Amino acid sequence: MQPPSLDGTLLNDAIEIIETAKERGVVLRLLGAVAITLRSSQFADLHRRLKRLGDKERSFTDLDLIGYSKQRVRIRQVMEDDLGYLVDQNVLLFHGKERLVYHDAQCRYQVDVFLDGLRFSHDILFGSDPESGRLLVDYPTISPADLLLEKLQIHSISEKDLKDAIVLLRAHTLNDTNATASINLKHVASTLADDWGFWKDFTANLKDVIVYASRYLSEEMLTEADFADVSDKANRILAAVDSEPKTLKWKLRERTGGTKPWWREVEEVSR
Repeated sequence: MQPPSLDGTLLNDAIEIIETAKERGVVLRLLGAVAITLRSSQFADLHRRLKRLGDKERSFTDLDLIGYSKQRVRIRQVMEDDLGYLVDQNVLLFHGKERLVYHDAQCRYQVDVFLDGLRFSHDILFGSDPESGRLLVDYPTISPADLLLEKLQIHSISEKDLKDAIVLLRAHTLNDTNATASINLKHVASTLADDWGFWKDFTANLKDVIVYASRYLSEEMLTEADFADVSDKANRILAAVDSEPKTLKWKLRERTGGTKPWWREVEEVSR
């Protein structure tokens, strides 16, 4: 059931884009806050109690999608020819190999289409093959594990991102497979075991999830059951990450530690 506070136009348009792409043999997946809300609709009330949804006329202002650069031309055909979205020519000129930016015909919202991976504070890569890449793991969003990595890779994380992570954890179980309703612990742990900087920011942010969840419990924004579930899952993820054998690349970067930046400064793409 669609959460009543979710902007229906954004959600419906996102599904239309992804399904139209699928009909054309093009791989596109939804990511970001809208994807988490879609996957966690049974916990829409929790999202509202956290004051993440429903405080404004519109809770979300744009859509984030990801596809493959090998299908870039076909993605443009879907977005522009089939669905009538307006491409941002400036972004196309300077960033078109890794990202496309669109506006709907009425210029009500923006659509970002990333290609092959997300490159913000840290990298989350999905491979380059539309026939076998990681985007095929789930539908219509990226996998819950990748959504968690996306949210907690942020070096200077915001409270709204921590709230999204809380809801994502509450709505999903943990295991070592790519089951649709589960966060794949093995994928999270192995990703972080190869990147010390990513590991450092992710684990710090996940610990903050527990801290903020405790605060929200005291403010009666979370129930005892919510807090117990989220804190248990966060601690289990931290334990899995800690026990995962680290790569040589990780160990070499650990030696340098915080003496130099371990994250990428994210530049705002011209819009």
